[in-house]
Amino acid sequence: VDLVEGELHLTIAALQLGEWRNDMYEEIDSINQILPDTPARGLNYDNEGKAWAIRTWVRSVLRKIVHYKAEHQHVLNEAAATLQVALPQDIV
Repeated sequence: VDLVEGELHLTIAALQLGEWRNDMYEEIDSINQILPDTPARGLNYDNEGKAWAIRTWVRSVLRKIVHYKAEHQHVLNEAAATLQVALPQDIV
């Protein structure tokens, strides 16, 4: 399933740590392992079936990307603070 394109892939590619990128790509690819074994509809239409699996997967992908974007911003802020302390004041 190739549902995720564009900005999300650009965001993932910009993540600083390869571990984060790999985790995101694995999460995105996980739908390809989930859907083949998921029935089209379950007995309880709200909590089973492919539609539910896709909704759950999308939430998981979004939750992880929000987390990694926040971590990425934290790393950038720490680097900026380190540079500000390390550089002479007339340069900053």
